[in-house]
Amino acid sequence: MCGILGAVSHSALLTTESFRNALLCMHKRGPDAHGVFNEEHTWLGQVRLSIIDTSNGANQPFYDETGRYVLVFNGEIFNYRELKNKHLASFPISFQTHSDTEVLLYLLIHHGTDCLPWLSGFFAFAFYDKQTKRLILARDRYGKKPLYIAEHDDGFLFGSELKSIMPLMPKRELNMDALALYFQLNYIPPHLSILQGVRKLKPGTYAVYENKQWHEKAYYTLQIKPSEYKQHSYETAQVELKKRMDESVKERLISDVPLGAFLSGGIDSSVVVALASKHTTQLKTYSIGFNNPIFDETPYAQLVAKKYDTDHHVFYLNETDYKEELHHILDYIDEPFADSSCIPQYILCKKTKPHVTVALSGDGGDEVFAGYHKHRAEWMIRNKPLLAFAARTAAPWLQKLPQNKNTRWGEKARQLVKLGAGARLSASDRYLRWASILGQTEARALFSQHARQQINETSCARHLNPYAEGIKTDDFNEVLFADMGLVLPGDMLQKVDWMSMANSLEVRSPFLDYKVVDF
Repeated sequence: MCGILGAVSHSALLTTESFRNALLCMHKRGPDAHGVFNEEHTWLGQVRLSIIDTSNGANQPFYDETGRYVLVFNGEIFNYRELKNKHLASFPISFQTHSDTEVLLYLLIHHGTDCLPWLSGFFAFAFYDKQTKRLILARDRYGKKPLYIAEHDDGFLFGSELKSIMPLMPKRELNMDALALYFQLNYIPPHLSILQGVRKLKPGTYAVYENKQWHEKAYYTLQIKPSEYKQHSYETAQVELKKRMDESVKERLISDVPLGAFLSGGIDSSVVVALASKHTTQLKTYSIGFNNPIFDETPYAQLVAKKYDTDHHVFYLNETDYKEELHHILDYIDEPFADSSCIPQYILCKKTKPHVTVALSGDGGDEVFAGYHKHRAEWMIRNKPLLAFAARTAAPWLQKLPQNKNTRWGEKARQLVKLGAGARLSASDRYLRWASILGQTEARALFSQHARQQINETSCARHLNPYAEGIKTDDFNEVLFADMGLVLPGDMLQKVDWMSMANSLEVRSPFLDYKVVDF
């Protein structure tokens, strides 16, 4: 796990010193080592958090034996040993390390972008051919690792975090459409950024820069295939799913540094811990506890820890903990983000880091297996016609109920209000409303008249509508597909990346193994 930064620029303002200073803005992502490559108008840099092959020989930028090819890489390739034996054994390569970085480098040299579908893991990388001046950027299937791209008149920049790109940008202007969507969603949509001219490479995509031109192509697309649903009975599907999840967890236990797991007490993390405990002795597990019993799940976490004999640690939080860490969190994130769960996520990562460098988590389980309240509400509207009719009819009166997340009845009232409002909308409109914190009208009301004039509503719709327009039939996978494209990379994975990297901790998500998700 690391951070990468790159530039192709003809500006005299960009020097190796200014580039290195910008790279070190990400030092928390990679406190163990850093390095810079520069040739003519091209710079590549990396800060390293050593996980697999912690020797200095595996530091980056990483070069092949001839020095022609250069790689900077953020992430993990879990099946690198298998790929090395299967796809590189016939080539006369003298490997210098035991790292996944070196395997990825030679896969790209000998197989090019054809190797991308073979990779099992999460990553963002830049691969450069000094002879042809060809640069390849790529991002993992679901967007677990970020990759920003900023184009300007003198060239372009790319990096793992906006904070490292900003010092090198010739100018910075707010993207008002992104800001408007932020107030609607609570986060910036996954392909945009808060700055004009800066975007994120889409998950499952690679980009080639050659002869001053960009070419982008998807190497992976999640597909909905109703014809395949009935190939298994429910019973055989359970067996196959458990097998795939077990393989995913086992694969993610590869590490040359201490490893543990988050254990919230919920289904997702409990499944991960149950499977991981089969492959390692006394797994270390970590939980956050809350003073409010409505939110506290530590009794469930302790039940799981006891059953699987883990070395369990609970960190109890109070209001003071939140206040003390809030400014650290705001200092680290580099564009607007208002998912309040990032606060306990940050504290959990901070308190876990002194014990381990890698933690398994249940992230992605809700998006893949319909674990959110909104999924249950959507199912009820689709499958309980009398309930849906009652909710639509009662919607105006439900608005008068006292809503409060901090009490059980207040939370139920809040959910009923959302259910009633959603039942009156089409499935696609309902999805966008339930994926948002505020409706479009409410969000725009927060802006001055002058600011509203700078927002292009057609552009905003163009950024959001593609996620909802695919919800056309009664196939619930269409809803989950939308979540995988919008909520997962825009909110959930962005949160985990920021909060874990702020504490130099790698987080791995077995539920997001593509073989599990595809199945």
